[in-house]
Amino acid sequence: MESLNHSQITVMFLSLGLLLATARLFGEIAKRLHQPSVLGEILAGIVLGPTILGQIWPEANLFLFPLEGPNALMLSGLATLAVSLFLLVAGMEVDLSTMFRLKRVALIIGITSIVIPFVIGFGAAQSMPQLLGMEAGADPLIFSLFLGIALSICALPVIAKILMDLNLFRSDIGMTIIAVAIFQDLVGWLIFAIILGMMQASNGDGHGMSIGMTIALTLGFASFMLTVGRSVIHRILPWLQAHTSWPGGVLGFALGLGMFGAAFTEFIGIHAIFGAFIVGVTLGDSSHLRQQTRTTIEQFISFIFAPLFFASIGLQVDFFSHFDLKLVMIVMVLACVGKTLGGLIGAYWAGFPRRQSWAMGFALNARGAMEIVLALLALQYGVIGEDLFVALVVVALATALMAGPLMQLSLSRKQPATLRKYLTANTYLPELACHTRHEVIDMLAGAAEPYADMHGNSLANLVHQREQIMSTALPGGLAVPHARVPGLKQPIISVGIIPTGVDWDAPDGRSTKLAIMVLTPEKAGQTQLELLADIASTFSHAPTMAKAINCHTYTCFLAALNTKPHAHEPADIPVKVEPA
Repeated sequence: MESLNHSQITVMFLSLGLLLATARLFGEIAKRLHQPSVLGEILAGIVLGPTILGQIWPEANLFLFPLEGPNALMLSGLATLAVSLFLLVAGMEVDLSTMFRLKRVALIIGITSIVIPFVIGFGAAQSMPQLLGMEAGADPLIFSLFLGIALSICALPVIAKILMDLNLFRSDIGMTIIAVAIFQDLVGWLIFAIILGMMQASNGDGHGMSIGMTIALTLGFASFMLTVGRSVIHRILPWLQAHTSWPGGVLGFALGLGMFGAAFTEFIGIHAIFGAFIVGVTLGDSSHLRQQTRTTIEQFISFIFAPLFFASIGLQVDFFSHFDLKLVMIVMVLACVGKTLGGLIGAYWAGFPRRQSWAMGFALNARGAMEIVLALLALQYGVIGEDLFVALVVVALATALMAGPLMQLSLSRKQPATLRKYLTANTYLPELACHTRHEVIDMLAGAAEPYADMHGNSLANLVHQREQIMSTALPGGLAVPHARVPGLKQPIISVGIIPTGVDWDAPDGRSTKLAIMVLTPEKAGQTQLELLADIASTFSHAPTMAKAINCHTYTCFLAALNTKPHAHEPADIPVKVEPA
């Protein structure tokens, strides 16, 4: 059996250690600068690759990261494993139940925000392929299809992080954006899986299968996993959690199943990442997969494998010599106009106000890691050249950086609604003796009844319906159940303290001890967003949260709200969770 020799093993550990350590360091620096960690991880590869180290010390670059031989194969195989596991985690972010509950709105906005940028990208590629960087000898149709889907897809993990940063993740507009992103991920990856099959067939790498057979098997695999496979996994997970050690049992099952899925799609002529992604979707959609378990899996992959993959991107191309400003600007304009316009038109058509429609368009314009993965595959199969690859990486990172500030700008208002403005002593309930979140919601709705032209049970039902879409629990022991109420004249806020805590399926696994119900008029979507953001921001400060849950009077609770961090003092209880 062939194996690496002594010197090759030495180089392997040196290269992997340097790559991982540099990627993690640069990723942490990027996060400290309030930028996506993927930006720092790609930059680490650029520094260690031909762009910088290759220019300063070419011998060291080739020694650590050779272009051929056993060590090159090792790096290539590890990068494939890393990106497949990364797509497994990305798939776990896809909550099918959320998409199904918001199916009408998700369908309308999802279709417009895919079709419009796809048509723009496809048309531009057909009319000026050379200007856009099509590789010589590539199939023009495959190139046009690739560019269309590359400009249409969005990055669910990036969008989720932006919404969390803005404290909008569990708001109505946040859930709508997530549902649309889920729809786009499923449709986009299905289409791209077909394009991948066409790429491999054109390269003579289709494993002897016809493109028709490959497409049929791809659609069959996706359909099976999202129906029968989804049901089987939903039944297996409770048994694993009951009879295996945590988190090893579920972690081993998830990674093993992801690799089986990756192996199958690679066998039928589609890249391994598609199989891992579909397995991730089926795993993540099960209600038996607790949020704490998801976070463990995500962190394991996001802190080890994802940095290795994104850093390896910088090893493959000289970003300086292949940076074409004109091409970058053309792709940037095509990407931003198509995606923003698609989201804006769809949101306005679905009935969202103007400001929120613009915010939705800006949010869906974020691409990030997903577009980079597509671009890398197209580069490897010879569909695009290195100039367009660099342009797509730049555009992916730029749109991810732009989305948050533009969303914030479009939703901003001079005098935002605040928690204190709508607090009243009569809707403050200390020491709730409740055992479930259902009971807590009923009690808070009962307290709000005198201030609404609606029975408390009806109010509670609206909040329960919203809660079914996604748990409104935040890390740190806080939950913000909310609903829009037809006929309500102004917002109503009810506050409940639960000394013993209740299980609200929080991201950090902690019991909820403070529940703040937010009821807003049906058309006051902006007011709801501002109240939810203010509540999340207020109680992200650990001393404020600690004092609030120990209050026995309304006056004490108001005093707790005055416990604010100094400018240099960070929030101790996170109100957001880093996704993969």
